[in-house]
Amino acid sequence: MPAAFPFTAIVGQEDMRRALLVTAVDPSVGGVLVFGDRGTGKSTAVRALAALLPPMKVVAGCRYGCEPEKPAGLCERCEHRDGVANGGAKGATNGARNGTTNGTTNGAVNGASRRLPAATVAVPVVDLPLGATEDRVLGALDLEHALAHGQKRFEPGLLARAHRGYLYIDEVNLLDDHLVDLLIDAAASGENRVEREGLSVQHPARFVLVGSGNPEEGELRPQLLDRFGLAVDVKTPQDLAQRVEVVRRRDAYERDPAAFAEHWADEEARVRRRLLAARRRLPGVEVPAFALERAAGLCMKLGTDGLRGELTLVRAARALAAYDGAATVTDAHLRAVAAPALRHRLRRNPLDDTDAGTRVARAVDELFGAVAA
Repeated sequence: MPAAFPFTAIVGQEDMRRALLVTAVDPSVGGVLVFGDRGTGKSTAVRALAALLPPMKVVAGCRYGCEPEKPAGLCERCEHRDGVANGGAKGATNGARNGTTNGTTNGAVNGASRRLPAATVAVPVVDLPLGATEDRVLGALDLEHALAHGQKRFEPGLLARAHRGYLYIDEVNLLDDHLVDLLIDAAASGENRVEREGLSVQHPARFVLVGSGNPEEGELRPQLLDRFGLAVDVKTPQDLAQRVEVVRRRDAYERDPAAFAEHWADEEARVRRRLLAARRRLPGVEVPAFALERAAGLCMKLGTDGLRGELTLVRAARALAAYDGAATVTDAHLRAVAAPALRHRLRRNPLDDTDAGTRVARAVDELFGAVAA
């Protein structure tokens, strides 16, 4: 399988790349919706992100990729393993207090496996085909195992594979309504519940939803649109030099993918280190009171519904500040993420046919400029 096109080799499309990097720093920002012309690198950018992301730790042997350091988000099987391990450790403590040799010995043996065994894997980026069935997405009864062994066993679906990673849907605006409903439920709850042929299964399903599409082929349902944290528009470049560079790099990649990836390896490693540093720095990034006030004031000025706009705007600005190495969120960070965080949350105004991104930029200039003055 040829090496993926390097993320850092993508020419232009700054908004799209920034949005994807922000979600890589802080997945709680939400998904990314990329709408635009065909052949502008939408799918390439998403798949390139998979190769760029640092590997993650999972519980060894877990089919859902549970995180060993966070027992609160484990699946049922890992919860059971964690409970047995912690029970053994507790037995060692109680045995030592009571002076019981057997209690101490047995507890120490069981407690030795207190930490769940961990493995390192690549962050999953899972494609959801438009024609996927409900069983393929949610999971279903493993018929082969049932016939061979006479036992019911759950076969995880795409939502399980995407846990702690990315679920990518190309042409998301063409997705069937019944699949849209499934995605809305999973994105809202962070888990997947399946009732099939006497099976009752519940497992974590927290993922970053990434969708791409062409607006000429239809619009998204408002319920799904609201689940995307950030939305960006990509357009065909109109600069001659930029178009030539896109063609040159793509041609070089197709002629020798391995050599092209090796040429960009150092730049990819630099961005990967920067992502890791940003994740470590994120909890300490301060969001001052003025930044919260400006975020809320901007959403009020634009008339967005609910408070999801403010939350997404603040989270995205904080993630961008962490990626930039800043200790505090500033106006520059709010300005950079304002349009992606709010453009898809604006109500339609029949008296103003201005592009949503332009409306956000205009409101930012009016509000931030007035405050600065």
